[in-house]
Amino acid sequence: MTPRVLLIEDEPNITEAIRFILSRDGCEVVTLADGLGAVQAVRKDVPDLLILDLMLPGVSGLDILVQLCADPETALLPVLMLTAKGQGRDREAAERAGANHFMTKPFSNDDMRAAVRALTGR
Repeated sequence: MTPRVLLIEDEPNITEAIRFILSRDGCEVVTLADGLGAVQAVRKDVPDLLILDLMLPGVSGLDILVQLCADPETALLPVLMLTAKGQGRDREAAERAGANHFMTKPFSNDDMRAAVRALTGR
């Protein structure tokens, strides 16, 4: 079965890089460019994995994560949190909110593939 990944990232170059990496690795990747409507998009068609940028226009990734974790329908959704800020407090906040994995940008292709494989059980 092809893992479905929802990527919410506002940087077009990063979006394209992740889409390319994961598509070549056998994933179906759907993207959103901001946090507005993200929670509704996840609830409408729950993916196998959510890759979520911490800092998004509209609604922050952290706020999205808190809402998803509070909803029984999406509480168990695996979430990989991305951030350009590698500060420890950001990682701690994401983990407290329910992120399963935290990755700083820039990241290696191998690290992204490995994290997605682990989080989707492949």
